[in-house]
Amino acid sequence: MVLWTLVLIAFIVAHLAASGRTEIRIAGNLVADAVAEAADDGAIFAAIFNQLEPNPDQRWPLNGQAHELTIGNSRVKVELEDEAGRINPSTASPALLEALLRTTGSDPESARRLAAAIGEWVGSAPEGRPQNVVLAGYQAAGLDYGPPGEPLETLDELGRVLNMTPTVLAAIRPHLTLFGPPVPNPASADPVVAAALAESAQGAQAPVPPNQPPPDLLTVRITATAFGPSNARVTKTAIVRVGATLPGGYAVLAWGGSGFD
Repeated sequence: MVLWTLVLIAFIVAHLAASGRTEIRIAGNLVADAVAEAADDGAIFAAIFNQLEPNPDQRWPLNGQAHELTIGNSRVKVELEDEAGRINPSTASPALLEALLRTTGSDPESARRLAAAIGEWVGSAPEGRPQNVVLAGYQAAGLDYGPPGEPLETLDELGRVLNMTPTVLAAIRPHLTLFGPPVPNPASADPVVAAALAESAQGAQAPVPPNQPPPDLLTVRITATAFGPSNARVTKTAIVRVGATLPGGYAVLAWGGSGFD
């Protein structure tokens, strides 16, 4: 009995020791991730302050070029892009949305129908169909909802648009934004957006809404990837509007979340 008792005690001690090591590793990973996240936050603020530099020659260009910073024990890669180079599906013209869909691989008829459906979803369709007709189309597809007729809250919402597929959304998503103007800036557009702009040049363009930021304001996408202790790697993205007319010189539109990128 004594021997069996010793065996049982040894087993319990071994189990507790193994559990303790696992908990220590988990705690260490959580700490490393927290350190990397804090480094990301610091790098994003460093990028914002860089864009507030009075001397334009000292500012990092908004061309996606990587800049490396050291914050604490973490190495951080920071990339800045002009958000105005992307297409805003809430305000873009149907012609531009159709051109984007065609450029990313959709056939002409599918692109036309899907661009019209996006316009109905966000309420920007120039000649809206009767609501009962639109709802009938969604019901025929087995959906129990219809377009809200309002600007998107997240890009994920596009997945609910009639005839939108995960493949099509994955193809257009890298070229979309919730914070850009109705017509992207050709100077900062990527090749896909530039091609869509060229294809839709003769198409009707949506009027510029009155709540668009004045031209002296920049909307910047800042992506920070921190490489922290214990091989921790954390990426955060922030969308920031920068301009001398803003309180403090900048306004954060989105930070670290999903759905807006």
